[in-house]
Amino acid sequence: MHDLPAPNSLQILVIEDDNTTRLLLQKTLEREGYQIALAEDGVKGMEKALSISPALIISDWVMPGLDGMELCRQVRSHPQLSGVFVILLSSRETVADRVEGLDAGADEFLSKPIDPNELRARVRAGLRQYQLNHELKSTNHDLMLTLQKLQQAQAQLIQSEKMSSLGQMVAGIAHEINNPINFIEGNLSFAEDYIQDLLAVIYGYQKYFPNVPEDLETLLEDTDIEFLREDARQLIHSMRVGASRIHQIINHLRNFSRLDEADMKRVDIHDGINSTLIMLQNRLRISSALEIEVCRHYKDLPKIDCYPGQLNQVFLNILNNAIYFLQEYVKNGDLNHPKIEIFTQCLDEEDAVEILMLNNGLSIPEKVRSKIFDPFFTTKPVGQGTGMGLSICYQIIVERHQGSIHCFIPPDGGTGFAIKIPRQQPEENP
Repeated sequence: MHDLPAPNSLQILVIEDDNTTRLLLQKTLEREGYQIALAEDGVKGMEKALSISPALIISDWVMPGLDGMELCRQVRSHPQLSGVFVILLSSRETVADRVEGLDAGADEFLSKPIDPNELRARVRAGLRQYQLNHELKSTNHDLMLTLQKLQQAQAQLIQSEKMSSLGQMVAGIAHEINNPINFIEGNLSFAEDYIQDLLAVIYGYQKYFPNVPEDLETLLEDTDIEFLREDARQLIHSMRVGASRIHQIINHLRNFSRLDEADMKRVDIHDGINSTLIMLQNRLRISSALEIEVCRHYKDLPKIDCYPGQLNQVFLNILNNAIYFLQEYVKNGDLNHPKIEIFTQCLDEEDAVEILMLNNGLSIPEKVRSKIFDPFFTTKPVGQGTGMGLSICYQIIVERHQGSIHCFIPPDGGTGFAIKIPRQQPEENP
């Protein structure tokens, strides 16, 4: 999707205290069209790096004052240089030396004496990786800004009396989020292709030139090409999983804004609760010896007019949250006998039905209960909660069904949710 920029658009910093080696590196790379900056030692090299922000640094390992290892550490610790690709020059070939260099922050190694062909190949690969990382960071930054704008917009719209306006805003911003995440996913495929192409070249050399110099043979053994191939696939897979997670959030946002996806039907809500519990059955077991107890206290209820799929989503979100926190309380030693209770009853005087869902975990503080239905508000760790679940519940119950939902503290402690839904919905209900 993205070609490597022209050589003269990226700067390479060469840090080498030996004049002959420095001149060789400079001439070889300048013939390829790269812009080269030079430094005679590590201290001057670090100063030069901060002043020009190069795409790639080629540094000698052994230098007076500031050696290549410490230079790598300083480069990685500086935000301005964190994305720079670093190649260390050394005659050291042991695995321990290479591990030490990688731990310090080196991306690649180049053995002395320098082979010009190897130098050019490693520089091309390094600049390609730099460009891919740069584009990914730029896209992630844009995505962060978009998410921040989304949160700010939501915070303003929460103060509005009409939740429908919030739904329209979310639909538009979900579309904006979808564009950069598709951009990331598209580049992941190319990144995977680049890695596989490089590995194919290496395998080709191994096939047609089986007898390689001893130092290159050692490098191949140290690098463990087979491991790199498998690990690269896992890396790309993990990034795709992360992108998929964002797509799931987008789908939540879209569901929040689409209010007419299913027809209204007259159903028994007990069926919806029971089917939701079946879906969550595997999560109720915390360990081989402990399972969350679920007690159902159902009263006879008439069938009610509702959007059953959306109502099931409400049950799923509330029960899923209860299970998550009960598991955490057990792990932390705050609870020994986790329990969920579900009550239903008919409110004849209000011509409505009521569903109570209680758990015996820790009670939610009042300052948290006042925000619990706000979009993007979550008490779960980063990556484990979107902050949209209960907000969607509020939208479904209040706006779609003209009902009510609130969080309360049961008499015996814990946390409970009370839902009221009219038995009949007006025909003109949008």
